[in-house]
Amino acid sequence: MRRAFLCLCILALLAAPAAASEPEIPRTPAGRVFAAWLAAINSGDPARYRAFDAAYPRKDAPPMEDRLAFQDSTGGFTLLRVEKSEPLSLVVLLRENYSDTVARQEMQVSGDDPPKLLVATIEAIPRPPDLAIPRLTEDGALAALSARAEELASKDRFSGALLVARHGKVLLQKPLGRANRETGAPVALDTRFCLGSMNKMFTAVAILQLVEAGRIALDDPIGKYLTDYPNKDVASKVTVRHLLTHTGGTGDIFGPESEKNRLTLRELSDYVKLYGSRGLDGEPGQRFRYSNYGFILLGALIERVTGMSYYDYVQSRIFQPAGMTSTDSLPETEAVPNRAIGYTRRDSTWVPNTDVLPWRGTSAGGGYSTVGDLLRFTQALESGKLISKALFAEAITPRQGAYGYGFEARGEGALRSYGHSGGFHGVNGDLRVFPQLGYVVISLGNLDPPAASRLADFFTLRMPGS
Repeated sequence: MRRAFLCLCILALLAAPAAASEPEIPRTPAGRVFAAWLAAINSGDPARYRAFDAAYPRKDAPPMEDRLAFQDSTGGFTLLRVEKSEPLSLVVLLRENYSDTVARQEMQVSGDDPPKLLVATIEAIPRPPDLAIPRLTEDGALAALSARAEELASKDRFSGALLVARHGKVLLQKPLGRANRETGAPVALDTRFCLGSMNKMFTAVAILQLVEAGRIALDDPIGKYLTDYPNKDVASKVTVRHLLTHTGGTGDIFGPESEKNRLTLRELSDYVKLYGSRGLDGEPGQRFRYSNYGFILLGALIERVTGMSYYDYVQSRIFQPAGMTSTDSLPETEAVPNRAIGYTRRDSTWVPNTDVLPWRGTSAGGGYSTVGDLLRFTQALESGKLISKALFAEAITPRQGAYGYGFEARGEGALRSYGHSGGFHGVNGDLRVFPQLGYVVISLGNLDPPAASRLADFFTLRMPGS
């Protein structure tokens, strides 16, 4: 009872300043249009949108389906600040109602009566320093996270498991929601969630193990290993390092071709057959461009160099040494105990994502794990059990796009972190490790992004900074 009371008090404290200081909307033509837009999106009512369009027509009005999905995802917005106000233009800062995300909206209207909406853009931005969320004590941050997760779960906006640890000690473990809505099975701490792109961390570690063993060199072209690769330009120009850092220009795997071949793409070699003749979409090494296909190729390298399947290699060289007994990438057709069903939003209803999932997870993503196994993975990495500490430090050093070798690298100083997120229809997860502070934050869920990531954001913005 005392902890629940503390949670409620913290949430009330966090919400109070925003409500008390909400600015007045300017009484200008642009301000009136903005006020009507804000009321429409916060209502989530198609009739309010249609009334807004009729009152303030625009040529490029988004489809109603997109608008409703946007409102469904954000929960609407709260006005934080008016940055610039002129009679026919307005720039404001907004906060999503379902998260701490701050967005800047720019609106321009015509001088007609009533005015026409000429420009309306909205874009997420880094939170300005003067709007920084106050950091809490450790107990306060944990209580706030627990309360926030329960609030979102009660609104059917989160279903999954949370884990926060510090210096190896688990501080919070919290399952919420349902792993299977058809059977009613609840989420438990041993529920296995689809990881999405979080698999890339395992692939990167596997490659770096082979680098340490002298079997792969980071600056070798991939054609040295994939000697029969169809596109010779890709084979000769793209290096292993390029693939690890998403700078190879190798493109993606999602689109009409993958949808058409969803159930026949069963091995990594099937993806190479489908996309291997494709050329580069940019000069290797020149820019960061996230490439799922690049990590498919890394998996193919592992198979070619070791003579093992990618799945057998990561199982024997990563999962087993780390004690990750609930992590794998078995096909969706195989019964896996405690594996959650993913649910994606369609027409304001959660439906199973089984008709969009690939045959099985790959070296680019799509395997499954638990919050406990991911904690064990971080502990094995930090201890040097999987790769040397020196090479691991190189892997989590940010390069182009704030990305290392298969690891996202964020922040500076004590708040520097590494990890990876993952997202797909009905899939969302986030792992963040703060080496200097000792925190490990893991959020896994079986709903569309950003259901799990927004809770990782919530805690990392409030946890102690020292």
